[in-house]
Amino acid sequence: MNAALKLPVEPWARRLVLLEIALPVVLLVLGIYAGLLQVLFRAGVIQAAEFWGWEYYQALTLHGIVNAIVFTTFFAVAFGNALVPYALGTKLPLRWAWVSGIMMIVGTLMAAWAILAGKASVLYTFYPPLMAHPFFYLGAALLIIGSWIAFFNWIPLYLRWRREHPGEKTPLAVVGMFATFIVWLIATVAVAVEVVVLLLPWSLGWTQEVNVPLARMLFWFFGHPLVYFWLLPAYTMYYTMLPRLGGGKLYSDKVARLVFMMFILFSIPVGAHHQFAEPAISSGSKLLHSFLTFAVALPSLLTAFTLAASLEYGARQRGARGLFDWIVKQPFFSTDGWMFSYLIAGLVIFIMGGISGIINASYSMNLLVHNTSWLPGHFHLTVAGPVLLAFLGMSLHLLATYTGKAIRLKRLAVAVPYLWLIGVFIFSWGMMRGGLHGEPRRTNLGMSYLNPDSPFYHPEWKLYVTVTMIGGIIMTLAMIAYFTVFFATALRSRTKEPAAEFPLSEAYHDEPVGALANLRPWVITAIVLIVIAYTPMVRDVLRGTFSNAPGYEPHNPAPVNQIEQLDTSP
Repeated sequence: MNAALKLPVEPWARRLVLLEIALPVVLLVLGIYAGLLQVLFRAGVIQAAEFWGWEYYQALTLHGIVNAIVFTTFFAVAFGNALVPYALGTKLPLRWAWVSGIMMIVGTLMAAWAILAGKASVLYTFYPPLMAHPFFYLGAALLIIGSWIAFFNWIPLYLRWRREHPGEKTPLAVVGMFATFIVWLIATVAVAVEVVVLLLPWSLGWTQEVNVPLARMLFWFFGHPLVYFWLLPAYTMYYTMLPRLGGGKLYSDKVARLVFMMFILFSIPVGAHHQFAEPAISSGSKLLHSFLTFAVALPSLLTAFTLAASLEYGARQRGARGLFDWIVKQPFFSTDGWMFSYLIAGLVIFIMGGISGIINASYSMNLLVHNTSWLPGHFHLTVAGPVLLAFLGMSLHLLATYTGKAIRLKRLAVAVPYLWLIGVFIFSWGMMRGGLHGEPRRTNLGMSYLNPDSPFYHPEWKLYVTVTMIGGIIMTLAMIAYFTVFFATALRSRTKEPAAEFPLSEAYHDEPVGALANLRPWVITAIVLIVIAYTPMVRDVLRGTFSNAPGYEPHNPAPVNQIEQLDTSP
């Protein structure tokens, strides 16, 4: 495999990318610790409402927000800030890139303060009528707006490249990152409306009540496309880098582009499959979203076949023979191409994540597992599978190339994704199997259903939460190994000049792309599809007879406005 092209990077661009990688990795240490606490609370090892100052729902909120929103958003922006200029052969415009980064950092610190101070234990979904401190909502808004600015900062680079290269195909890496942020931009408009129009004024006391069904609908307009915002940077790595890391070429450039366009089309109008039990939404809307959710599985099936063909080609170039020999000829444990292990382990995990996702999209089966531990079991096979491992691998790659430091402990770095794979499979089996037996999600089981002194005691769940705990401990050990490699690399001396360097693959079939050359018609079609899918839902919610709700603090059964009235009464 030829060495990847190295391009110089301006010092302030390097500093920004490294900051956008380092801060979320540091916060991820807290997020992983909070995750470990969750399995210990749920297994009954900790039979208390809090542990060392960390309350159960506070830790659960921190785990979800840091791992699933903060880490992933920072990474996507940092990856785009590095990859888009590299693929276009240009420089990152620094002024707005830094404005974006500063806004995201300030927003993250505001929301983190609210959570760590115990003023925002509203969980990952922050459903009203649970009310958080205004800093939580304002911080979320700044994080989102900062990420928009980063995307807008790349658009002039792309347009200039199109003018200077008429008739040429846009680099596939740029197509992947633009598809990522087109999905993100459309989806986050809804959650920005929820936060800025509904939740922030309500939290500040400017409004007394909130429309709960509307807030939930706006969240899930964002919430499921968020999954593809996570997945698409990983897919960009799969299509543009994995074939080369495997010693081969991308089997079909055209299929890769089609996959990204299909995600733009189908990622967003699918949110109602998270709300099959929502009484404010009609059955017809739920049925339509269910069908569209099955449609969004198609690009993943195309990806499975295309990547398999790409990896088979590489293995046969290295001498693989027979029907299955190409599978064992992959560089699973190579320390030279160490990032291959992160991408291939994530793909293996995602096989089960995709299959379990089809179950969640099926109306009747979804009702069986709704609000059970099955759902976080599935969730960890997606965001904690291909997404996390791809992001961890690329974070380490960016750290090494942008600092000019060789990676320390490469054998340990290669072992991390396989140890994580073992842990997440054990963890998710325990969660999903328990869910099939009715084990609830989000609940501190150690103080309730697994407490022998509780009238709600369910001893049949003990096996499943114990298996889940074992998997969670293995996952924690994998992350300790990763943090060891990451910070050991960060603290070593420079061994070469810093540079942008990505192992981009060549295409085996480099076909004309036709209608896939232009993003605009796909975006327009996606918006039309969203209008068709969501207009009936918006009508249902706004016409509903449900009363607006006052705010509640997570640990008080009385509405906030009643508590304030009692505090001010003589």
